[in-house]
Amino acid sequence: MQLVINTYGSYLRKKNNCFLVKIEEDGKEKVFEVSVNKVDSILVTTSAYISTDAIKFAVENNIDIVFLDHFGDPYGRVWHSKLGSTVLIRRKQLEIYNTSKGFEMAKKWNLKKLDNQVSLLKKLKKTRNEKKEELGNYIKKIETISLKIGNLKGKVEENRQSLLGFEGIASRYYFEAINFVLPEKFRFEGRSRMPAKDEFNCLLNYGYGVLYSMVEKACIISGLDPYIGFVHTDNYNKKSLVFDLIEMFRVYVDETVLYLFSRKLVKEKYFDKIPEGLSLNKDGKVVLMEYLNKTFEKTVKYKGRNIRVKNTIPFECHEIANKLIK
Repeated sequence: MQLVINTYGSYLRKKNNCFLVKIEEDGKEKVFEVSVNKVDSILVTTSAYISTDAIKFAVENNIDIVFLDHFGDPYGRVWHSKLGSTVLIRRKQLEIYNTSKGFEMAKKWNLKKLDNQVSLLKKLKKTRNEKKEELGNYIKKIETISLKIGNLKGKVEENRQSLLGFEGIASRYYFEAINFVLPEKFRFEGRSRMPAKDEFNCLLNYGYGVLYSMVEKACIISGLDPYIGFVHTDNYNKKSLVFDLIEMFRVYVDETVLYLFSRKLVKEKYFDKIPEGLSLNKDGKVVLMEYLNKTFEKTVKYKGRNIRVKNTIPFECHEIANKLIK
């Protein structure tokens, strides 16, 4: 699970084999303990106090402490100083980047994203008879884009713009379909970021920020260099590979946010108005993180075995690392 610290002035320290959290709400102090065995990451979303023994305890147990900004984007991380694996993997990342093998890997990640989008739309289609035809049309459009991506051959540099262009078109169809099934009062006009213009994008952006930190952690553990990307270009301090790989897992956040809307669990009070948009407030973050944790703890079929959703991320990263050195 993700242990979330989202109350101003919270205090986190170690107690025996647990993390002890103190928070103050409505003038009352609340204290609770969480076993280290239940924690995958610690997310700090507001001003808080963390003792050095808690930091050491987290590092010793391979738990990263991630600091998220107002929009859910990670701006810092406390992590152990060791490489996740041999340096050979990082060398191979650089070597394979502009080869046909490198492009086939990158293409596979994008096709996986589109497959996930189609699967989610097919689920929605089954439960919305009055919208089956329209959803079916969107599914066909995305499947057509998948075929076009599948037919691309060559190297990354030769195909980057085509790949990104096709992906952008598919995403537009996908979010048009999502918008089509949302309650009318929460419908949106396309994707918006930093800040979100509407409630749906506000929840989605924050969820993607949490997912981003999970993908980065999986890269580090598997020995991949988060800064050496394939499709996303290299810029100063840009973790390009994380942007490449997160595409395969965005559907976990999409499905969670859609569930909140379909169950009428999204309230207007969860959002604060800010210049040019909205931000998710503390109450909204609590609800989103509760259901994101439930999503990540679900069991799914993965390559012939039953594993938790959250474990599909490091498994995919390890598989990529293994392919690089074969």
